[in-house]
Amino acid sequence: MDASLSGRPGLWRRMTAAYAQLLSAIVVVSVGILVVPVMLQIVSRYTNLIPSYIWTEELARFLFIWTVMIGAMLGVRHSAHFDVDLLPPLGARGDAFMRIVAKLGVLAIAIVFVNGGVEFTQFAWNRTSELAELPLWLIHIAWPIAGVSWIAFLGEQFIDDLRVLFGKTQSP
Repeated sequence: MDASLSGRPGLWRRMTAAYAQLLSAIVVVSVGILVVPVMLQIVSRYTNLIPSYIWTEELARFLFIWTVMIGAMLGVRHSAHFDVDLLPPLGARGDAFMRIVAKLGVLAIAIVFVNGGVEFTQFAWNRTSELAELPLWLIHIAWPIAGVSWIAFLGEQFIDDLRVLFGKTQSP
């Protein structure tokens, strides 16, 4: 029996929901941690208490990259990207079809992020950052992880829209 018809979400939806909750917690923690090196940079600019060349700038940049990527993952999960209405409402099926077309564009970008991100990560595999001496692959791996996450989240959205398109459920 179909999990959505029985009222209980299937395994895939429970897994993506748990993953989205994990990402939400990570983004909250990373924003909280991001405040520390930024504050240290501000203090170092206006006082001589902290040398201005220390690792804080790099750490802030790396945390910012991860925060943006995780935010983008959650944005795709919640379909929080902006929409531009070029056509009048087309009805439930027409709107579902247009959402599928739009999500195919997001899927194409996700595939680029996965393929390009893997190459990007391999390029950085044996490199370290200059000041913080962090392995650069820890930063570069954000791109393929974002791409794979987008694909996973888009999968359930495609299923929802295909069900509407073929008359199995009402529009979300």
